[in-house]
Amino acid sequence: MNFPHDDRLLNWVGSVSAPAWTAVDAPENAHWHQCEGTWFVGVDALPSNGMGAVEAGMVLGGTAYEFATHLFGSLALHPAQLSVIYPGYPKPRVGESEAAGRYRAKRDAAHLDGLKMELPERQRRMGEYHAWVLGVPLSESAASPLVVWEGSHLKLAAMLRAAFEGVPEAEWHRVDLTAAYTAVRSEIFETCQRVEVRAAVGEAYLVHRFALHGVAPWSGAETAPRMIAYFRPELTDRRRWLEAD
Repeated sequence: MNFPHDDRLLNWVGSVSAPAWTAVDAPENAHWHQCEGTWFVGVDALPSNGMGAVEAGMVLGGTAYEFATHLFGSLALHPAQLSVIYPGYPKPRVGESEAAGRYRAKRDAAHLDGLKMELPERQRRMGEYHAWVLGVPLSESAASPLVVWEGSHLKLAAMLRAAFEGVPEAEWHRVDLTAAYTAVRSEIFETCQRVEVRAAVGEAYLVHRFALHGVAPWSGAETAPRMIAYFRPELTDRRRWLEAD
């Protein structure tokens, strides 16, 4: 869901832009530079507080964020992820197999947030239970946009509800979702439309917690990196996470 320009959000972007670029270049965040320097993963890299503010700056606001809070109420925000993509993405990632590299390039590294892969068996289990995903552009670059498969949240919701049926919430993290997820993901690729989601600075988009999504490869002649701040607050009420629309 895209939200139009909002002056409150634009002012927030202005208050965090400098700290965001400082975080990208910070030595303690060097490990987030992946894919031969074409992707800064930036999990929790923005030093923002539970209201989205950096130091004495503005708290996160605007229509998109207000809409999100109406879904599950006001939730404490984690430090924002800073996802930065550079020209040439994706280059090979250290430790990633050739098959994974092809998937990143051809399928936009499509994934379900919160689903974790455990090595060495490569089993997939739920490790985080997000309420929603809010994307806020911090740069004007339109390259390497977010990609979402339209309607995928319905198929993944059905898969998760079937997998967790009769399982106590405290045991959900033990359920192996590998086969079910792989099958549903293949179905999504065949039946759901791939949609590229773009937004300018001052705009935002909200992604359903169960939506299959990824990042498109870099294309075109743009040279400036693109940066997006992402918020994914967690729900403590896992039953509501599973059953809500």
